Amino acid sequence: MAAGIAIGSEQGAAGEYNGRMTSFVVLSCMMAAMGGVIFGYDIGISGGVTSMEPFLKKFFPEVYTKMREDTKISNYCKFDSQLLTTFTSSLYVAGLIASFFASSVTKAFGRKPSILFGGAAFLAGAALGGAAFDVYMLIFGRILLGVGVGFANQSVPLYLSEMAPPRYRGAINNGFQFSVGIGALAANLINYGTQKIKGGWGWRISLAMAAVPALILTLGALFLPETANSLIQRKDNNQKAKSMLQRIRGTQDVQLELDDLIKASEISKTIKHPFKKIMEKKYRPQLVMAIAIPFLQQVTGINVIAFYAPVVFRTMGIGESASLMSAVVTGVVGTGSTFISMLIVDKLGRRVLLMVGGIQMLVSQVMIGGVLASQLGDHGGVSKGYAVLVLILICVYVAGFGWSWGPLGWLIPSEIFPLEIRSAGQSINVAVNFFFTFVVAQTFLAMLCHFKSGIFFFFGGWVVVMTVFVYLFLPETKNVPIEQMDRVWREHWFWKKVVGEEQKVSELGNKNQD
Repeated sequence: MAAGIAIGSEQGAAGEYNGRMTSFVVLSCMMAAMGGVIFGYDIGISGGVTSMEPFLKKFFPEVYTKMREDTKISNYCKFDSQLLTTFTSSLYVAGLIASFFASSVTKAFGRKPSILFGGAAFLAGAALGGAAFDVYMLIFGRILLGVGVGFANQSVPLYLSEMAPPRYRGAINNGFQFSVGIGALAANLINYGTQKIKGGWGWRISLAMAAVPALILTLGALFLPETANSLIQRKDNNQKAKSMLQRIRGTQDVQLELDDLIKASEISKTIKHPFKKIMEKKYRPQLVMAIAIPFLQQVTGINVIAFYAPVVFRTMGIGESASLMSAVVTGVVGTGSTFISMLIVDKLGRRVLLMVGGIQMLVSQVMIGGVLASQLGDHGGVSKGYAVLVLILICVYVAGFGWSWGPLGWLIPSEIFPLEIRSAGQSINVAVNFFFTFVVAQTFLAMLCHFKSGIFFFFGGWVVVMTVFVYLFLPETKNVPIEQMDRVWREHWFWKKVVGEEQKVSELGNKNQD
């Protein structure tokens, strides 16, 4: 989810930085990417266990009773329980709060300690979840998982961005979302297996297995090198930073990049109140995007699939095992499409992917809503043929999200902030994302009960809004160096009216000073 960007620039004043993608960088980034896997695992596991009957019977008996015994209740309302949604969404409240602390820790102590703490907190949460004997212990475990996710999501993408050579930064950033997909897919496969355990305790394995990627991340973080950016920012240790750059870039000639990092660090230290700074008119486009993009990403309706796919399939009358396998299928599609996005994002550009993905999501959501409206009433189920059709349409929808709003919802905000407001912009971006993830998670089951099949038309309406928003207000950021990103706003038909005069006045002032 949450992502960051390197303090530095895409390209120096005299040309591109030297260096290549080294095996040292690849191994470091693969280890750090476990932070994405733990988040994805949690997204997948929580939706799966909340559709398992032994789990519901133990912790949420009212939901179990409604599902099994209440023949009068609507299909769409079987899972409507505030306690059940609190189980899912408590993680995002904890993550929201933790991300603010994580930002300070990452800046003051480095990326490595923040990754280490995130892994350790997630490890503790996984142990509590697997051993839970009542709902309070279960939710406390979720809160610890949220702390882990808050720290990992703040520090891992920042680490990946700083380690990666600039020309691969888009693909590496999308690689974090790909790791989230791998985690969710692994969770869906484990849920499918543990649901078949006869004793009814398979959910314990599902929750406890989160400890595996968390343990890899925690132990691996002990051996991760610190980034050159962090060494300069925290210790002004330029020589050590130069040695690190030479190692990760695979060349001795890193002076151009080092000079930019030192300059960037010096500028960032002069800004005492970045949150106050970002409110200035000349940063209005970045502030709008920092709020709008994560908000719109969450109202695509992806969380209908990510958190509650098995629940949605069970709502349609599909059995427990089949609903979990359906979630596995959508997980494979989502992971595959995100991988495709990694390969094409720097060739086709951001706007094309967002608009094509938006149209794809809209068409599939309208068709899903139409099928459910005509075939799934308040009672009974849908035929096997229609269930397969809905699964195919959901796969089309997930693919659309997987190569558009999924990875690009994090990549674009990480590209657009000038250095002096980057920390504030990223914090706002992360906070808005966590907040609306929480809101959607907390309200979805109640909305499903009241809107019924109309829930898909509701999210489809938001997809129309976001596609029009991208077409009108988001300039293309492909191949634009970060330190020159302000020009895309000055050349945009709308934003130039907001920032144009402000930028000209600023530039004239700078020339007069020279």
